[in-house]
Amino acid sequence: MWTLLQPRVRSRNQEKVTLALRGIGRLLRDPVWRTADPGAGRGTGVLLVPGFGFPDQSLALAARWLTARGYRPVGARIGFNVGCTTELVDRLERRLVRHAEVCGGKVIVLGQSRGGWLGRLLAARRPDLVRGLFMFGTPVLDPLGAKPEAVRTAWWLTRLSAVGVPGLLAEDCLAGACFQTNSAALAAALPDGIPAVSVFSRSDGIVPWQLCLDPCAEWVEIESSHIGMGLSPAFYRALAPRLAGWAGDRRGAATPPLPGRVTG
Repeated sequence: MWTLLQPRVRSRNQEKVTLALRGIGRLLRDPVWRTADPGAGRGTGVLLVPGFGFPDQSLALAARWLTARGYRPVGARIGFNVGCTTELVDRLERRLVRHAEVCGGKVIVLGQSRGGWLGRLLAARRPDLVRGLFMFGTPVLDPLGAKPEAVRTAWWLTRLSAVGVPGLLAEDCLAGACFQTNSAALAAALPDGIPAVSVFSRSDGIVPWQLCLDPCAEWVEIESSHIGMGLSPAFYRALAPRLAGWAGDRRGAATPPLPGRVTG
């Protein structure tokens, strides 16, 4: 019995911000961080979308890593990513349009957890502006399939919204027309020409890893907690060659994705 419970206990305990932050030192010492080709990104824009309950600052190290390699990253500017799904995608679309104009071409969308599937909805809406989609810890197959603690938090936000607190998830986002519309869009195939990658971890203590297996994306498995994915050297080792490949095609034509294939 203990051997069956042990992975669950370990996963639950490791999903703490303080534990995730301890990984920063290991990342900064790793060659994937210390070795940088400033020309890899070729000025390609990247839109960074944080996870549920986290601000743009949660991806500050990713932005720093990208900048050192010649990309032009910007944050999503959607606060703590706790608002209505449709409204957030509307805001992301405006951010995407502006960044594409500044960078003079299509933009890579990189999103963590809920930020990943917001990015997927954005890519489906504006395939003309998205060069590639990189998701990590993203439950594409069931947006409400996270562990019960996370889902309860979402429902709690809808109750606050119902009593007049602005900028939060409404009940419609979890059970009404907003939810149904966006769930259908997530279940649909990505537009042709958009390569996608979904990174997952079997040690994820918040999102069951099976929900990250987007049939339209290349699957990449790493060892990490959910919160700590963006601080893992393995994450950047997965990120580096794929983004460089997308950035290398200045016409914005897609590198063919490898849907349904697990790679390292």
